Amino acid sequence: MRIRRQWIHIFITLIVLIVLSPAPTWGQERPLWELGAGFLILQAPDYRGSDENRRYLVPYPYFVYRGDILRVERDRISGRIFQTDRLLLDVSLNGGVPVKSSDNLDRRGLPDIDPTFEIGPSLNVTLLENRQDRYKLTLALPVRAAFSTDFSSVRHQGWVFHPRLVFEKADLITGSGVNMGISVGPRFTDAGYHRYVYAIDPPYATPSRRSYDPGGGYSGSTLTLGLNKNLKPFTINAFVSLDFLQGAAFEESPLIKTKTAVMAGFTFSWIFLKSSRMTEKRD
Repeated sequence: MRIRRQWIHIFITLIVLIVLSPAPTWGQERPLWELGAGFLILQAPDYRGSDENRRYLVPYPYFVYRGDILRVERDRISGRIFQTDRLLLDVSLNGGVPVKSSDNLDRRGLPDIDPTFEIGPSLNVTLLENRQDRYKLTLALPVRAAFSTDFSSVRHQGWVFHPRLVFEKADLITGSGVNMGISVGPRFTDAGYHRYVYAIDPPYATPSRRSYDPGGGYSGSTLTLGLNKNLKPFTINAFVSLDFLQGAAFEESPLIKTKTAVMAGFTFSWIFLKSSRMTEKRD
């Protein structure tokens, strides 16, 4: 049980680091790798549409690697398959926190939701870029396979398409050193993934919770705002993410208690070791 809890904490941390907005530093040289440690404070709903929230305090290791092909960065892990001045094909990741159904009033009696992770290719198209004023607008087109795991086995749960517009602005207020990222876009998910979270099979139906089998399709929209600031040797990140589920394919599930959900988090990282070799970041 203790090992499983540690893995769940790792999943939560990875999810937040993936969601956090990037901090653009076009043309600036930075260390090839950085090593450190930090902690995460997160408040999130049990699942999209739940009106019950959890708070998490999780320590984590901090590692950044800025290679030409493989990059492990604060906002994503990417294997760069193909890149031009305007196009980037890389690997996209996402995930979801586990839910112990006995701790959630609406899910009591249902199977637990194991931690989920998503992985697949993403085509990123630069629509607008100004290096002098240090802003950039990108269209991200990720297609990901979704899996759940109980840390003894892995099960494929479906597919996710999450196109979104991403706007990045470095040094939001001149001289402040605060970087901002905003992303917005819809999600589309097949019936398998929707069923994993929102279905109620007949054996689990109750007088107050009818059986329900969702289809695939529109899965709501997400708006995320993130801020980042470096205070060497420390890095601070904060973000808030809003989910809008009106019109979603699973909207009528008895497990949906709110159609607007908020996830917010804060990370503090201490970088205590870095490479003497420098590399220029190219997004």
